[in-house]
Amino acid sequence: MCKTLCRIIGVALILVGLAGFAWPMLLGLHLTTIHDIVHLVTGLIASYVGFAASVAMARMFCLVFGGAYLLLGILGFVAPGLVASILGHPPVSAGELAPDNVLHVLLGGVLLAAAKKP
Repeated sequence: MCKTLCRIIGVALILVGLAGFAWPMLLGLHLTTIHDIVHLVTGLIASYVGFAASVAMARMFCLVFGGAYLLLGILGFVAPGLVASILGHPPVSAGELAPDNVLHVLLGGVLLAAAKKP
């Protein structure tokens, strides 16, 4: 399950990272160059883990990146200015980053849930 999810998430993040350079407001998200690069790097790591690494490594990826994305999403609701500045956004309110935050929380939750499956 983890390896399959890593493959899917990896390809999706690579596509979103590439598309974000051309369409920074893709699907209502707020994508910056830094944000796109993070998606590309995460997608490449996920793809490698999904296609070439062991199941144990895929589970570790799901745990580490699931936790990171979940925390990022929660932090985006609690301190949107901090997250915006890290990702290179101009100052924003929590409402403006809500689509990004919801997506990060969902992605983190899915990755963490997959890590618990045998």
